[in-house]
Amino acid sequence: MTMNVEQFAVANKATVDSLLAVANVALASAERIAALNLNAARAVIEDSASGAQAVLAAKSPQEAANIQAALTQPAVEKAVAYSRSVYEIAAQGQGELAKLMEAQFSGFQSALTALVKQTTQAVPMGGEGAFGGIQAAMNQVNASFARMNEVNKQFAELAQANFSAATQAAEAMSKGLRK
Repeated sequence: MTMNVEQFAVANKATVDSLLAVANVALASAERIAALNLNAARAVIEDSASGAQAVLAAKSPQEAANIQAALTQPAVEKAVAYSRSVYEIAAQGQGELAKLMEAQFSGFQSALTALVKQTTQAVPMGGEGAFGGIQAAMNQVNASFARMNEVNKQFAELAQANFSAATQAAEAMSKGLRK
């Protein structure tokens, strides 16, 4: 059984569209990270300049130390907010890529099922048993993909839990600095 030119063109277009979708997700995430980094760098420079001016304007070493201590808490809070933003961008990109993969696998699975059905119908009577191995392989691929999705979800949940714990620890440290 041969694939006709139209089917080949459709398959190629689908592949190119998939690659473009993945590239667009990656570039959108990179663009958001770059913008976040530029804004964070700008804020660090501005905060450092104003902090240095405040410390230099202090009338005593104790006042300078108090000003510097007061500047520490906002810096920690901004670092936590920055980390949270980076995590959110990464998690969103990962989620979009996972959806693309699921859609691609679903399309692949449908096409393969249709091909097996079409091929099975063309087999002479009594020859259907030969395709049992193909069906078993398809079932195994489906089960493997389901396991991969489950592991991916567990990894995302673990990453979220670890990030939340780190954020809470940083926030607790920041609150400790206020006292």
